[in-house]
Amino acid sequence: MDHSVATARLQRSYSALPADSPVRLAKRTSNLFRFRAGDPATRLDVSEFGKVLKVDARERTADVQGMTTYEDLVAATLAHGLMPYVVPQLKTITIGGAVTGLGIESTSFKHGLPHESVLEMEILTGDGRIVIARPDNEHAALFDAFPNSYGTLGYALRLKIELLPVKPYVKLRHVRFDDAEQAFAALVKECANESNDFVDGTVFSRDEIYLTLAEFTDEAPATSDYTGMDIYYRSLQTRQTDYLTVSDYLWRWDTDWFWCSRAFGVQNKFVRALWPRRYRRSDTYHKIVAFDRKHRLTDRVRKARGQQAEEPVVQDVEVPVGHAAEFLDFFHREVGITPVWLCPLRLRGSKTWPLYPLEPESLYVNFGFWSSVSLKPGMSVGYYNRLIEDEVTSLGGHKSLYSTVHYGREEFWRLYHGDAYAPIKAAYDPAGRLPDLYTKCTNAK
Repeated sequence: MDHSVATARLQRSYSALPADSPVRLAKRTSNLFRFRAGDPATRLDVSEFGKVLKVDARERTADVQGMTTYEDLVAATLAHGLMPYVVPQLKTITIGGAVTGLGIESTSFKHGLPHESVLEMEILTGDGRIVIARPDNEHAALFDAFPNSYGTLGYALRLKIELLPVKPYVKLRHVRFDDAEQAFAALVKECANESNDFVDGTVFSRDEIYLTLAEFTDEAPATSDYTGMDIYYRSLQTRQTDYLTVSDYLWRWDTDWFWCSRAFGVQNKFVRALWPRRYRRSDTYHKIVAFDRKHRLTDRVRKARGQQAEEPVVQDVEVPVGHAAEFLDFFHREVGITPVWLCPLRLRGSKTWPLYPLEPESLYVNFGFWSSVSLKPGMSVGYYNRLIEDEVTSLGGHKSLYSTVHYGREEFWRLYHGDAYAPIKAAYDPAGRLPDLYTKCTNAK
C-alpha cells in the first residue's frame, strides 16, 4: 500500500479511538521490559508501517517506515553496501523504537545514538496531527524532544536517515584485562583510535574483562558462524582474533540474546542441537520471558520449593568513563550479576537532546546487565534496581527507561528534564491522549 494512503488510514483510525482510552501500538514484537499485569489499552494497528520505502545509495540515505525492524532495514541497506550509523543489537528492535526509546551499539563511541543520524521524521502526534519534524523547521522542538519520549508525544511513521558505507567483513580483536582501571584506561585510548570502527566489551568477573576492537576489512581468511552450535560470547575467552561478515557481526548478539539464552538451556549442546535455528533469536526468548512474567510461573515454582524470591534486574545505564571503574566495583559488590556488557558512547556532535541529557564531547560507558538477584529476608522487590538508580545518579550518569523505573515523580522529572518536556507535551498532546513519560515508565501504562 502507498505510504500516504496508509498514513491517512491510520490518522482516521486514531481519531476514531475513544478519547478516554489508553492507546498502545499493535506490534508483533517488543523489546521493552515493563511487562503489564493487564492490558486495558486500545490497540492502534500499525502493521502497514514496516517497510523500507527507499534506499538512495548516492546520497547515502534511506526513507523507512517507523515500525520497520532493523533486521529488515539492514538487509535492504547492505544490498547497497551501506548500513545505518548505529544498529541496535537485536533484530526486532524497530527504527521508530530505537529513536523514541534510544538504541546503542558498538559504533556509538563515534556515531552516538540512532536519532543523531535522523534527518527528518513524520510523526502522528498525540492530538492526531501528522507533522514533518526536522531540526530546522517549525517542529524542531518536537524533533529534539522525540528521543527518549517513548511514544508519549506521538509515533514516528516515517524517518529519513543517513547511512554509512561498509566493507564486506569485520575483523575483531579480543583483548583481555585483569583490572578494571586498566581496561577503562585502554577503552579511552581505543575510542580515540581512528582505525577502530567498532568498540565494545564484556565483563566476566572482576579480573576477566575483554575489550573487543573491530574494523571493516575487504578480505577475510575465514569467517566464524555463531548462529549454529558455536556461541559468540564464549569465543571472547578463547580467540584473540576473529572474522565475521558484516551481517553476522551486526547480529552477533542476537542468536543467544547476548548470553541470556542460557536461562532456557539453549547453550546446552544437546538442547541447542534440538532447538530449531530459526527460533534461536532474541524475540523468541523475549516472548518466553513475557509469558513467564504474565503467569508468574517461575515465582510459583520458587515459592513451592521454599526458595527466596528473586528480583529481575534488567537495565542499561550510562556512566561517565571517569567513574566507570567505580561503578563496576559497586556492581560486583552489591549486585553480582555477570556477564556485563560494556559499550562506549559519545554524542556524535555538539547538539544536545533535552530528554536524555548527555554532555557533548564526553565519553560514557553503557553497562548492560540482564538477569535476576535473590532477595534477602526483609527485602522487597525493587531494592536492587533502586540501589543501582541511586548509584548511577551519584556518579553523574543516566539509565535507559525500557525497563522498570523506581524514581519518585520529582526526581524523575529532574533527571529527564521535565521542564523541557512539559511545553512539548502541551503543544502536541494537550488533551493527554497519550500517557506522559513518568506515568508510562513508572506505572507500566
